[in-house]
Amino acid sequence: MNFLHLVDTHCHLDSEFFDVDRDNVVTRAHEVGVTRIVVPATRFRNIPKVLGISEQYEGVYCAVGIYPRHCSDWQASGFDRLRQAARHERVVAIGEIGLDYSWNNKCLRETQQEVFGEQLKHANDLGLPVIIHNFQSYADCLQLVAASPLAGSDRVGVLHHFTGDYEVARRAIDLGLFLSFAAPVTYKNAKKVPALVAKLPLSRIVIETDAPCLPPHPYRGTQRKFSRNEPAYVRIVAQSISRIHRKSLEETAKITTENAVRLFRLDKE
Repeated sequence: MNFLHLVDTHCHLDSEFFDVDRDNVVTRAHEVGVTRIVVPATRFRNIPKVLGISEQYEGVYCAVGIYPRHCSDWQASGFDRLRQAARHERVVAIGEIGLDYSWNNKCLRETQQEVFGEQLKHANDLGLPVIIHNFQSYADCLQLVAASPLAGSDRVGVLHHFTGDYEVARRAIDLGLFLSFAAPVTYKNAKKVPALVAKLPLSRIVIETDAPCLPPHPYRGTQRKFSRNEPAYVRIVAQSISRIHRKSLEETAKITTENAVRLFRLDKE
C-alpha cells in the first residue's frame, strides 16, 4: 500500500461511539495515510472533550462552535466563551455551525440565522474559517455568508458533507468556500453526488467521513443495524473521487490534502 497524506476534514471523534477504542481508531487512520483529522464541536459542553482529544493525538485538530440544533447554548456570553476556546493552539476553525431546517429542529429559523450570522462575524474577528452544516437551507446559508465579512476572503470555510446541486456549488465556490464530500460519493445507487463531483474542480474539494455516522460502501449498514464510520474510511472517499476525475489516488490525495492544509492552516507533514 502506497503511503498517502490524507485529511479527514470532519470527524466527530469525541462521539461516545469511539469511547471504547479511540486509540485504535486513530492508529488505523494513520496506518492508511490519514495523517490529520479535524474534530468539530457542536455545543459548548463538548468543547472540553474536543480540545482534550486534539491534545492527546498527533495530527488531530479541532473546531469550536454551536450547531444549529443547539442554538439555545448561545447567550450574551457566547462570544466570550467562543473566543476563549478558539485561543487553543489546536483550534483551526469555527464549527460546526450553520442552519438546519429539519421539521424536528426545535430551534426557530430566525434564531438559527441570528446565531449563525454572529458566529460568522466572530470567525472573521478571530481569523478563522468556518465549517458549515446545512439541511434544506442552502439559499439562506449562502446569503448569510455573502453578507458576512468572511465573504471573498482567502479562507472563508467549507460546506461540509455537500449534497447540493451544481448551481449551489458554483455560488459557494464564488463566495470562496470549499466543498467537502463524504460517503455518498461511494454509494452505487447514488448518481447525483458523483455526477456533481465530476463537474467540480479538485482545487475546491476536500474530503471527510462525518464519522461515526454514514460509513462508505462497502461498510454501509442497513436501516435496522448501525454500522460505525471511522476516519480510516476517508481513503475510500478519496478513491471514489479519483475514479470520477480519472486521476491517480496519489494525485487526488495530494490536491485535497493541500486544499485542507491551506484552508485550516494545518501543520505541514
